[in-house]
Amino acid sequence: MSAVMSTDAQRNPDEPAIAHVPAEELARRQGVQPISSLDDLARPELFETDDELDRFLADLYASRHEGAA
Repeated sequence: MSAVMSTDAQRNPDEPAIAHVPAEELARRQGVQPISSLDDLARPELFETDDELDRFLADLYASRHEGAA
């Protein structure tokens, strides 16, 4: 079974049309501001322990290198 994408011509007339909104406009509407520093992205409380962080990094490394041999 294949997925079929509908076009505007095929859309059910009872369904409301979804308007495209540029990312910049969505950010403006939501009050999103650009980051001023990478420190703004830091989340020191994300991992409760160093061991939990180490396990995450090991899993990330392994997933990025699967089938790379």
